[in-house]
Amino acid sequence: SAGLDLAGIFLFAILTLMTLIANLVFVEEVVYIYRKIPSSKRSILIWINAAAPVIATTSCIGMWIPRSTMFTDFTAAVKSSSWHFLPLLHFLPIKECGGQKLFLRRFENGRFKISTGPCCCCCLCLPGVRITRRTLLWLKLGTFQFAFFRPVLMFLSIVLWTNGNYSPYNLSLEGAAIWISCFIGVLTIIALWPIGIMFQQVRTLLNCKKIIPKFALYQFILILSQLQAAIINILAMQRIIPCAPPLSSSARGAYMTQQLLIMEMFLITLISRVVYRRRYDDLGPPESTPEEGRDNKEAP
Repeated sequence: SAGLDLAGIFLFAILTLMTLIANLVFVEEVVYIYRKIPSSKRSILIWINAAAPVIATTSCIGMWIPRSTMFTDFTAAVKSSSWHFLPLLHFLPIKECGGQKLFLRRFENGRFKISTGPCCCCCLCLPGVRITRRTLLWLKLGTFQFAFFRPVLMFLSIVLWTNGNYSPYNLSLEGAAIWISCFIGVLTIIALWPIGIMFQQVRTLLNCKKIIPKFALYQFILILSQLQAAIINILAMQRIIPCAPPLSSSARGAYMTQQLLIMEMFLITLISRVVYRRRYDDLGPPESTPEEGRDNKEAP
């Protein structure tokens, strides 16, 4: 950023201001959550709403200090892995249904539709799977693997980078970047599958909780922070994004990624504030079975 002209300085200042506003909006949202939201949901809501401001902050640091890109990417990876997918699976479908016990009671006679994207959307003949504790555990494991392995792979990338054996811009078959990126892509697809299964199961029941816009926000964060960066990186490597001295094509691609992420996460932070500020009534209890109703009548 040392050779910026007046327009560049103005752009950097605007993007930095956006990052600051996003963090202030998040802090204000945390205050609101502590005042208005039950304690059982506070921490999860804070984690979810922190996704966009954290990614905006790491992108802003990477924009001002280009040499820190590997470390800011690692921070964003930990954030989007541990705080993006886990609350998406736990909070949205299960927590909004009142917890795992109530979730199982609501769907005790139901079946998960596994013929959904991104893995099996074309396999319509696949039978449904009964909703039990075991199937819920498998869905959780399918999501947890991404939260565990992606930060590990990013840490491995930093270790190789410090040793001179890794470059994020070297996408040749001899380089480690292409293999690590492909492995992360496979893990992402596997993690998205159980989330899609769960979303298909609860979207009608949780329509009053605005499940669709919440789910869409998380998908936008994932796509913008992962797929968009990969596409821009490939375009830069193919010189489709031209160099502009003193910046090479790769450096311009990195700057474009960081600047776009700041603007996008700023907008998502504002939209998240609107979505989560609305108050909704809790779901009613699941219908009791005849035995439960008789026991309740006999109870003193």
